[in-house]
Amino acid sequence: MNGLGPRGRRAAGFTLLEMLVVILLIAVITAAVAVSVTQGLTSARYNAASSELAAALRATRAQAIVKSHEQVFDLDIRAATYRGADGRDVVLPQGMGLGISSAKEDQPNEHTGRIRFYPDGSSTGGRITLRRGQREWHVNVSWLTGAVSVVTQ
Repeated sequence: MNGLGPRGRRAAGFTLLEMLVVILLIAVITAAVAVSVTQGLTSARYNAASSELAAALRATRAQAIVKSHEQVFDLDIRAATYRGADGRDVVLPQGMGLGISSAKEDQPNEHTGRIRFYPDGSSTGGRITLRRGQREWHVNVSWLTGAVSVVTQ
């Protein structure tokens, strides 16, 4: 025995302060991971939106060829929506801007744009621009072939 008695010995274990520091570090790390995952999911959602828009344009072109009848792809810039040959409205993710450059006669008003696809596969052509902050996605439609491509900037 060392003579210090029960009060003189230091008890084994962690202090309350040490436990609080560890809990705080775990909370900070968890918050950082959560922010990173959330930003990654948001970025994926915006990338998917441009791919889905391109797929809807391709489907509208295919319908024009299959049905041997002109098909129209409409965009509402103000509402950030589009409608292809299937007739259903698709809403872009919140916070994503929409713009279109197309033939003047295919812009019935200041917030509506249109691209027409013909039975031979050609189109009136145009460029649809999706924006989110500094990023832009350009969905290009060739007037001669009706081919659709996506360019990320």
